[in-house]
Amino acid sequence: MAVSAPPHPAAPSLMLDLLDFLRRAVFAVCIGLLVGAVGVAFHYGIDLATQLRTARPWLILFLPLGGLSIILLYQVCGMEKDRGTNLVLVAVREHEPMHLRTAPLIFLSTVITHLVGGSAGREGAALQLGAAISNKIAQALKLEPADGRILTVCGMAAAFSALFGTPLAAAVFALEVVHVGIIQYSALVPAFLSSLIAFLLAGWLQVPPAAYVVSGLPALSPVSLVQVGAMGVLCALLSVFFCKVVHGAGKLYARYLPDLRLRAVAGGCIMVALSLLDGGLADQVYNGAGGGLVEAAVTGSGLGIMPWAFLVKALFTALTLGAGFRGGEIVPTFACGATFGCVVAPFLGLSPSFGGAVGTVAAFCGVTNCPLTSILLAYELFGGGGLPLFALAIAVSYRLSGYTGLYSEQEIVYSKTDPKEINKKAE
Repeated sequence: MAVSAPPHPAAPSLMLDLLDFLRRAVFAVCIGLLVGAVGVAFHYGIDLATQLRTARPWLILFLPLGGLSIILLYQVCGMEKDRGTNLVLVAVREHEPMHLRTAPLIFLSTVITHLVGGSAGREGAALQLGAAISNKIAQALKLEPADGRILTVCGMAAAFSALFGTPLAAAVFALEVVHVGIIQYSALVPAFLSSLIAFLLAGWLQVPPAAYVVSGLPALSPVSLVQVGAMGVLCALLSVFFCKVVHGAGKLYARYLPDLRLRAVAGGCIMVALSLLDGGLADQVYNGAGGGLVEAAVTGSGLGIMPWAFLVKALFTALTLGAGFRGGEIVPTFACGATFGCVVAPFLGLSPSFGGAVGTVAAFCGVTNCPLTSILLAYELFGGGGLPLFALAIAVSYRLSGYTGLYSEQEIVYSKTDPKEINKKAE
């Protein structure tokens, strides 16, 4: 009598693995659609606020009132001690729960910041927006911690991608920013899938991706390696300076103005005074996120960019965020890097346009400690031309920026100088 062979033990395992893959893929698609839609709404809300302020320059006079309203909003909702993007990093790393009210709060407060002319970005706010929504969904579904962390990463990637139009950089940033040196590869497919779905949805809803045309790309040669390496060194110093100024302003505010409401009003008054001194109501170059500065530096070959523009933009951003206004630091970092790069590049024999592009991504790398994201960002923002040179500047900036960073909860797992595991927090 013939005896049938027992079933191969790999078959059930393969089936379970496939089901797990499909389950996470479905979650990623749903998060990409939901968070992508919210990200699109956030984009149009910010754009509307910016257009209103541009058409009515006198709105910057309401900076003190805008700052006070943001503080009161957070206090009424019991979120006055909200830690912003740092809370997102903790939520991913330790599966800490986030409040769903973080999403509408950061949405509304960032729109207010842009309406009255605060110098803040939108991508940092988008990370909080996406993470809060996806984290709450993970809580509601009672997912295991591993799945909950992956879902939060998907939300971060989807929001960043929908808002900025860089799906590859968005996905890798969500994976890279929490633990520098380690990527949670189990989240690779869900992160890319949610990011791409959000990107496609944003495109369908007429949100244009960010992209710039760079001129004066140098050929790859020993000379250009030295030139771009020097740019990387200078951008590392710039990123350290930017982080120190932003963190230092917050500490000074807290020391001399411990009352959050008074701090917001005083900070708003300082910003109004500086804005009026800079160029009056009609010339708000350094108010807002700074996208116009990036465009002028990269596509305009630096025309109209003052040599000290990066210093002024860093100061405006530090005073805005330190006073309690909400938003992000990423686009202001782009603006500082781009204006710095286009001014410095000619001294190194490089074109201002190329220098502005290199400064954008190299400074971003220095403040976020995310080199892989920065390389992908260079590709998505500026195309594939000169990518090896961009990568060199990014690598140098990452290595020489030390352990400074925008996010104090970011863990730099491996040393920048040797392969020993250190688990050091960004400073």
